[in-house]
Amino acid sequence: MAKAYLEITLKINEADRPGAAGVYNSYKAPFLETIKGALSKELLVHTEDVQVLHGFDSAESAQKYLLSNLFNNDVVIALKPYLKGEPNIKIYNVA
Repeated sequence: MAKAYLEITLKINEADRPGAAGVYNSYKAPFLETIKGALSKELLVHTEDVQVLHGFDSAESAQKYLLSNLFNNDVVIALKPYLKGEPNIKIYNVA
């Protein structure tokens, strides 16, 4: 069971969402297989935005993922063409 969640909210045009979903699908397995403490990853689509919800064993693991090469050198770069503005990033502890 996740003890912390990393929520990344992205503003993406509806026409660009299939491309962004492709990025999500490409990096879901590497995230779950290589990131220490990673437990889950879900893509949530809303009419106004898209959220990626990552489950972790701790808030510390979530913070370390944000500093990882996978996040900064792969995911962020692959998503850049689809983003309309800066992502909103939050880490939540499960109470």
